[in-house]
Amino acid sequence: MAMSREPKPGSGGSGGLPPGGAAQPARRIRVLGVPLDLGASRRGVDMGPSAVRVAGLEARLEALGHQVTDGGNIRVEIAETQAPGNKSAHYLKEIAKTCGRTAEAVLAALEAGMTPLLLGGDHSLAAGSVSGVAEFYRRREQKIGLLWIDAHSDIHTPETSPSGNVHGMPLAALLGLGPEPLAKIFGYAPKIAPENTVLIGVREIDPAERENLRRSGMTEIYTMRDIDERGMRAVMEEALRAAGRGTAGYHVSLDMDWIDPEDAPGVGTPVRGGATYREAHLAMEIVADHGRLLSMEIVEVNPVIDEHNRTADLAVELACSAFGKKIL
Repeated sequence: MAMSREPKPGSGGSGGLPPGGAAQPARRIRVLGVPLDLGASRRGVDMGPSAVRVAGLEARLEALGHQVTDGGNIRVEIAETQAPGNKSAHYLKEIAKTCGRTAEAVLAALEAGMTPLLLGGDHSLAAGSVSGVAEFYRRREQKIGLLWIDAHSDIHTPETSPSGNVHGMPLAALLGLGPEPLAKIFGYAPKIAPENTVLIGVREIDPAERENLRRSGMTEIYTMRDIDERGMRAVMEEALRAAGRGTAGYHVSLDMDWIDPEDAPGVGTPVRGGATYREAHLAMEIVADHGRLLSMEIVEVNPVIDEHNRTADLAVELACSAFGKKIL
């Protein structure tokens, strides 16, 4: 016999849900595009911010009850107008300038009481975004945590990088390993403590990066095998505890290549065996549940190799989950 399914008291029922199933208090979100592709060898991620905007980011966040303003794009030099420079860190000077502008824009957004949401662009922009967040809280004598959600560890330095692509170096910069123009934004390094820095979902790490991870002092590193064996919930709960321990909260740096190419084909450096569609949403939903998100970026969306803007659509969905969208 079918049983009645009356909603339990406090469960929300059908009439008590906020718009779109949102569970978080309304935020003032500042969207910032960083159309940076100088850090990668494959072109096209400079169009990522436009693709994510076209996928309806602002309207879908506003449907959750948030107030969203678009701060436009951070100025980025065009590769064809610049010399690559040092072969061990291509376009480092130009990338550092962009990251400096990004850091200032993030700092201004936080000072205005807004939550920065950055759209990339390649992952080298994180050297700027995280620097801006770290500086805001440093002025308040607080530190921040960092969730680096990525197929790669991005902890190369110019001395260890086989390609010279700077999008493989931002985490090294934030931890103070270099390169100095990225590490010393606002004049100091490191920006984050290794014990509050968490890698989630990595699955492509070369020997030099393993050595740099050891040098960094990081201990919270969760590979895709950890997710396979233990499940996304256990991994995320541990990760958030580490990133949140003694901090004001945490920045989420989400590289779309963390997700399996079956669900996110339009990324700068796809690697098979990534998170599934539902695992990715669960991770963002758990971030929202904890309520300590300070800022976020979504990077490496490449519309040139995408399929009908699927990856940008998924990026918008994941942003909505991180900002409180729930099934019920």
